Amino acid sequence: MRDLQLPHTVTTAIEGANVPPLPQVLLRLIQQVDDESSTIDSLAAIVSQDPGLAARILTAANSAAYYRSTALGDIKSCVVLLGTRMVRSMATSLAVKRLFDADRGAVAADLTDFWRHSLVVAETSRAVAIATGYPKPDEAYLAGLLHDVGQLLLMSALGEQYAWLLSQTGTEDKLLELERSSLSTDHGEVGTWMADQWKLDSELADAILFHHADAAEIATASSLPRLVWFADALARGVEGPVPFEELAMTLLGADASFDPGRTLARALDHVQVIATAMGVAARPESDEASPARTLPNVTVLAPPSPHQEADRALADHIRDMAVMHPLQQDLFTLTSDEELLGALRESARILFELPRMGFLLIDRESGELTGTSIAGQAAIFRQTRIARGIDAGLATRALAEREVCSSFDDGPAHRESLLDRQLARTFGSEGILALPMVGKRRIVGVMLFALGRAEHARLKRRTPWLQNFGRIGGMSVEAWQDATSYRKQAEDEAAAAFRLQARRVVHEAGNPLGIIKSYLRILDQKLPENSEVRHELDVLRDEIDRVAGIVRRMNEVPPPATETASVAVNALVRELLALYAAPLFGDKGIAITKHLGEDSDRAACDPDSLKQILVNLWKNAAEATPQGGRFDISVLDGVMENGKRHVEIRMEDSGTGMPDEAIRNLSFPDPSHAQAERGHGLSIVGSLAARIGCRISCRSKAGVGTTLSLLLPCVQVS
Repeated sequence: MRDLQLPHTVTTAIEGANVPPLPQVLLRLIQQVDDESSTIDSLAAIVSQDPGLAARILTAANSAAYYRSTALGDIKSCVVLLGTRMVRSMATSLAVKRLFDADRGAVAADLTDFWRHSLVVAETSRAVAIATGYPKPDEAYLAGLLHDVGQLLLMSALGEQYAWLLSQTGTEDKLLELERSSLSTDHGEVGTWMADQWKLDSELADAILFHHADAAEIATASSLPRLVWFADALARGVEGPVPFEELAMTLLGADASFDPGRTLARALDHVQVIATAMGVAARPESDEASPARTLPNVTVLAPPSPHQEADRALADHIRDMAVMHPLQQDLFTLTSDEELLGALRESARILFELPRMGFLLIDRESGELTGTSIAGQAAIFRQTRIARGIDAGLATRALAEREVCSSFDDGPAHRESLLDRQLARTFGSEGILALPMVGKRRIVGVMLFALGRAEHARLKRRTPWLQNFGRIGGMSVEAWQDATSYRKQAEDEAAAAFRLQARRVVHEAGNPLGIIKSYLRILDQKLPENSEVRHELDVLRDEIDRVAGIVRRMNEVPPPATETASVAVNALVRELLALYAAPLFGDKGIAITKHLGEDSDRAACDPDSLKQILVNLWKNAAEATPQGGRFDISVLDGVMENGKRHVEIRMEDSGTGMPDEAIRNLSFPDPSHAQAERGHGLSIVGSLAARIGCRISCRSKAGVGTTLSLLLPCVQVS
């Protein structure tokens, strides 16, 4: 169900609300991310065990920062997209947020009962989906996990107001009545609104919306809402005049062998196993007269006892340093500007409930304040360039004063700039908040947030936290910029040293190659005109020229682009065999079989690259083939691939076979594989083949041999 309309006051409140996770699950996630042996599957499994974590991951992965045309509706895909470092940063931010909520007047929530119920409904939904043939059991699990997520959103957004509603009832049906009378909406509608923001499948959103419908109404809905409704009713024990066995047959088409009681018992056992692993306290026994609670247990914290102002300020400062340190450590581990700014964006959303924001960073060369190179932002940020010394409103004022500035600050009114108005219009907000990013040695930029008057009042008491967050963000960006600058400087110095050494090698190697070539010329003059050795000398001179070309290119970083050439493959293979057959194969007693023809087609590649590919492959084949083995080579013209003509070079040896890593180097050349057996030469082959458009396929078996096929595109004749 799309475009669900909520009361404006509720929409405004929940837009930036954080859905709190169970602390035990949050701790387990942080521990799992820190474990080097953890996998994406294990992280996704933990996230899938808590509606709060699942909601946060779905929100981040489906945000505009990731530019996805289609929404991600399963937890594993979201974790893969975000990466483990981002998940770790978000988990740390959620942990710090729990300390924020210890401020005076905050609501303390025990989510244990809510968590158990959500997980039981999720497990039951998946089990019922499998038992009744529903084609997407994982979707049913996610819908069951999130069916009551609206309660968490309202509790986070409305604080004491919603806590009072929760305190007045112990059942969901009674809570529903209180929500509708007090808020003109209910947690089902709020959860559906959030699912629509995530752009989840409409049937999944409908399952959240309709899970409190009565039995007659739900019978008219589609499959997933009926399934989740049944799982929720079964988990809460809300059995009406019709037994669950009959409901299962009527709503889900289950056969007579389906046992709802056994399905629920298995789900409860599974949840208890998870709870034990997480360290969650055992659920107290409940009787039929007082069924187990499924709602959050909330209390409003009493204000702390008063302290002397100086003592309190000192305590706050020490607390700031302690609780923000893990977040700073996490941010320092990120390795790209995209990851770092994404983590800051999500941290601000979690910590301060500020969902709409953007960055302007100071260009280190020009000194301009700009968001030109930052992805995932509104167009106004990418189009903004503010020269040094220009007063452009709140952004530059925050940088100049190194203080948090907003449209609603007390004191002398500042002149509202056109940029301030543009940003507020872009955000669709009453005003904006500017947070300077101050590093250890310099200011790196400013974070800009959408801000309303109500949010400004809420954030005033958290100004020190905002300032500290701005410093952490500034130091993180500063460290990343410095690391990038140092890395570039080191690369430039290494490239300069390499070029100097390469010039020496070119000079020292060029002399003997030139002398050898001169002697060959003298030898050629002494030979009779009809000597058959003249052809071999021509081939040898060509090889010397090729080696000299390779040496010369060592002095060129990067290697120059070459124009597309063509080569007669059969002739080239004959020439190379004349030069290399004896030293590579004949001297080792390896028999060579040749199947070469005339060159009716020419391959579209440069001859020197093809020669180097073949020599490297032959050298590897000779090293792997024992004495008395064989090596076969054939050239085939007119091979059709995707409607185009190709020349194929096929080689087969009876050697020991190629290891998997060496085979991978043919298609995915990687310098780090240079130490692998038969790996370095093949890595060079893979790089050259990719450059000239040669496709290589390989079939190898240990102790039997290797077959290689090189497919070279032909010169296209117009």
